[in-house]
Amino acid sequence: MPFDFAAVTSPFRMQPGLRRIAPGAPQLTPSLPGSRALREKLAALASHPEQSLVADPAFDPGPALQALCTHAASEHPEAFSSAHGAWQAHHLGWSLQGDALQGDGAAEIAACLRALPAHWRLAGLLALAFEQDFAVLDAATGRIPWLAVCLPSHWAPEDKVGRLFAEVHAPVADNATLLAASEALARLVTGPDRWERFVWTITANPRLQQHPQRSPRNSWPADATPDVLAARAYFRTEHQTFIPLPERRQAVFTIHVESRPLTEAVVDAEQAHRLGDALGSMSPAVLGYRGLTDVQARLLAWLAQRARSLEGDA
Repeated sequence: MPFDFAAVTSPFRMQPGLRRIAPGAPQLTPSLPGSRALREKLAALASHPEQSLVADPAFDPGPALQALCTHAASEHPEAFSSAHGAWQAHHLGWSLQGDALQGDGAAEIAACLRALPAHWRLAGLLALAFEQDFAVLDAATGRIPWLAVCLPSHWAPEDKVGRLFAEVHAPVADNATLLAASEALARLVTGPDRWERFVWTITANPRLQQHPQRSPRNSWPADATPDVLAARAYFRTEHQTFIPLPERRQAVFTIHVESRPLTEAVVDAEQAHRLGDALGSMSPAVLGYRGLTDVQARLLAWLAQRARSLEGDA
């Protein structure tokens, strides 16, 4: 679903921000041939699968994977379904019968999936069939034992696997609220209800894939005017949801990353005001963590001008 600007609030705080998903609202977005997400995911899986598909060897992902497949087929049968014991990714033109790949889709997709260890091929098929990344949260242990994440936002999946949910958020600036709520949050999202949250930032890096070893943070131009700076900025968002397995006290965590030029993302005066108020209320720690310290004032100047311009057009 499109990013909800209601999630941009001030004063800005690092907090869970969970809300129930509306009945019938989809949690997954099928990948289409040639789409940006599919291209970047395929590149990550083909070149660095060991950094995208990671798991605690003692964890059995079977039930969570089955739940994810069933959910995907229920939501988007035109894109993903089961027939004769095979999971079929229709837009990709490939299916899996056990660990055997069948179909006549793009050869590079087949090469990527066949190169994966057999027990990872279904996860790889799901990762390419949908724009979302996936992880499993296990409330019984409080840990994240399994991840299929091709488009991380400056964090390394291989460093997070098997760690406590609270530890995963430990590097985040001003994280006290998140850490204090982590145990209750794990219980909540592995219960019977479906939950979602939105997160956002402004970045100079347009890529969806931002693994810290392969996509260093772009530096901002030191002497750029507010207009030039805004023209080089991107509004990066994540729509995060939870597909619960309450009987196992687990949830599949979905992460949908999108990135648009800031000048295209801010389309009305209210959005400009919301972003300006939130950016202006960020603590020094958050600004430093997000790489916005040196550009905050110029981005605020552009957002204020953007709001005035859009109000004049109304």
